[in-house]
Amino acid sequence: MSWQSRPRNWGWAINLSRYTVVYDACVLYPAPLRDFLIELAAHQLFRAKWTDEIHDEWIRNVLANRADITLGRLERTRLLMNAAVMDCLVEGYEELVPSLNLPDANDRHVLAAAIHCGADAIVTFNLRDFPSAEAAKYDIEILHPDDFLHHQFGLSQSAVILAAHRCRHRLNNPPRNVLEYLDTLAAQGLPKTVAELAQFAGVI
Repeated sequence: MSWQSRPRNWGWAINLSRYTVVYDACVLYPAPLRDFLIELAAHQLFRAKWTDEIHDEWIRNVLANRADITLGRLERTRLLMNAAVMDCLVEGYEELVPSLNLPDANDRHVLAAAIHCGADAIVTFNLRDFPSAEAAKYDIEILHPDDFLHHQFGLSQSAVILAAHRCRHRLNNPPRNVLEYLDTLAAQGLPKTVAELAQFAGVI
């Protein structure tokens, strides 16, 4: 069963971690990375969160760059993501936005959401947009997705391998063999994660 069909309170999820991350829109924009991140979040090794504003941002950017993808399809993905990951939506953070100081004011909503939900980290490609000194005021770490995913191997190697296995086997347009799937992940800027997964190519 994949996160795309799994009900919100699925059976074997136990010992939910209190480690909480907010996914920035840039890591939800590329479909292969989004699928992997949501599959891992559904395993509940950590708490993954986002906002409707973050949803709106990644969806808007996909529509701007992919004429072959419809809004209806992406809205369905939004709903499936929200259903797959327990307690994922952050609300009520908006009043924090004006008080935050970031290089790009348009990123303040992400930090505000992380502060409001007590997140430990923001997972983003845009490390420079969230200066460590500013994030540290709120005990929030800024993590590149490759570092974040690589860390998950130390928590549950089997969960990461299973997530990759499920993601690869969902691909059918076109299907991908293991090497093609790992190449796809490598193209997302995940060299450490791919190096770890390559050791288990026989079961992915």
